[in-house]
Amino acid sequence: MYIRVLIVFFVLAAFLIQSGCSKEASAPQQRPAPEVTVVTVTPRDIPYTPSFVAQTESSRQVDIVARISGFLDRIAYQEGDLVKEGQLLFQLDQKPFKAELEAARGVLQAQQARFKTAGANLKRVKPLTEQNALSQADLDRAQGEFDAAKAAVFAASAKVKEAELNLGYTTIRAPVTGLASRSLQREGTYVNAMAETAKLTYVAAIDPMWVTFSVSQNQMARIREESQKGSIIQPKSQDYEVELVLPDGKPFAERGRINFADPSFSQDTGSFMVRAVLPNPNRELRPGMFVTAYVKGGLRPDAVVIPQLSVQQGSNGHIVYVIKPDGTAEVRPVVVGDYEGEKDIVILSGLQAGDQLVVEGMLKVVPGQPVKIVEPAVDNDKAAAAKPDMAAQN
Repeated sequence: MYIRVLIVFFVLAAFLIQSGCSKEASAPQQRPAPEVTVVTVTPRDIPYTPSFVAQTESSRQVDIVARISGFLDRIAYQEGDLVKEGQLLFQLDQKPFKAELEAARGVLQAQQARFKTAGANLKRVKPLTEQNALSQADLDRAQGEFDAAKAAVFAASAKVKEAELNLGYTTIRAPVTGLASRSLQREGTYVNAMAETAKLTYVAAIDPMWVTFSVSQNQMARIREESQKGSIIQPKSQDYEVELVLPDGKPFAERGRINFADPSFSQDTGSFMVRAVLPNPNRELRPGMFVTAYVKGGLRPDAVVIPQLSVQQGSNGHIVYVIKPDGTAEVRPVVVGDYEGEKDIVILSGLQAGDQLVVEGMLKVVPGQPVKIVEPAVDNDKAAAAKPDMAAQN
């Protein structure tokens, strides 16, 4: 009997122990708070530097067109090279125009001789008419011959000038300093001044260079609205400076100024054109290049600038995770503005000074749950680069 009671006791004890262990094993374990790095919002003044896709354009592109018809004797420049103002580009056949000039000069000499004779005759007729030796009709006739001879001299002189101009037009020189394009005609071609063959090439001035870009209606409306609110302070007298970034990502050494803004929007694109002029002494810019133009001169006072990594795209716009005073995370919608450098972005609304934002580790964050704030990981490459400097200081 005693042994039976002991057996029952041990069976019950084993059952209770097993039951307790199973309950303990099935109890949910508390999830550890995810580790995150944060940044504290600190408003500061920053330059307002909007960027635009821009295209370079010659500040003075001149079509080289033949002003007279003739055979092309010579192409006197290296196609694609820089030419100086006044440099010979093309030479047309001069022989027929020299002959025309000589003929015009001969006609002028003949008319001058006629004029001289008519003048002498008029001098003889006048006193004889006064003495009634000749009639008034004789005087009128002499006067008419004199006037006609004088007019003929003027006409012949004009023909000489015309012939001289035509002869001069056979020599075609560069009107500006710039890059000369390929020749559209070859030596021996008959160039018709009244046809398409009249265009021979073009010369594009590249120093200074123009850069044009477009500002849309939406961009202009946003800039105007932010300026009225004081979020953007425009420079006095609208004195903007323009910097360029080349297609390879390198900055262009020279800076320029805006020298023209179209007064009206394009009906086709809904934007208006802005033009800047920049020096180009090394001919690094060529017409037709696509570059990025940064317009400097404005200011954003007390701007909220945060890392781009802290901003996510939500279903209804951009969001960030803000750490509340109790250590939990909450979702905060924000309105983003322009990029600031390569890693930051401007927040137009949704944040205020002192807010703590999650930067790294946000994929583990659950809204309403606590998080653990840790220091950002040290960049080993930067740390290694800094060690020699620290050693040198010691």
